Amino acid sequence: MKKHDKPIEHKTTGKGKTYNPTEKGAGMTAKGRAEYNAKNGSHLKAPAPNPKTKKDEGRRKSFCARMSGMPGPMKDEKGKPTRKALSLKAWNC
Repeated sequence: MKKHDKPIEHKTTGKGKTYNPTEKGAGMTAKGRAEYNAKNGSHLKAPAPNPKTKKDEGRRKSFCARMSGMPGPMKDEKGKPTRKALSLKAWNC
């Protein structure tokens, strides 16, 4: 098993939720990041939509470039934004 191969449960409701539902912008919650970091020895950080440092500005640019190039629609069949669209919006891409 590789270093980051231990996924966490994908819970979007209740007290111990680890991911935000799509209506709230999608993405991991602080609790989800902490759980993932503990399980995998990672250092996931919160999104940086309004970076205060050059390092965070670089993270934002890198995320936007990677995520914008991902395949998939920005809206689903019902016209609602997909998780991809919501994450790009959360990062101000």
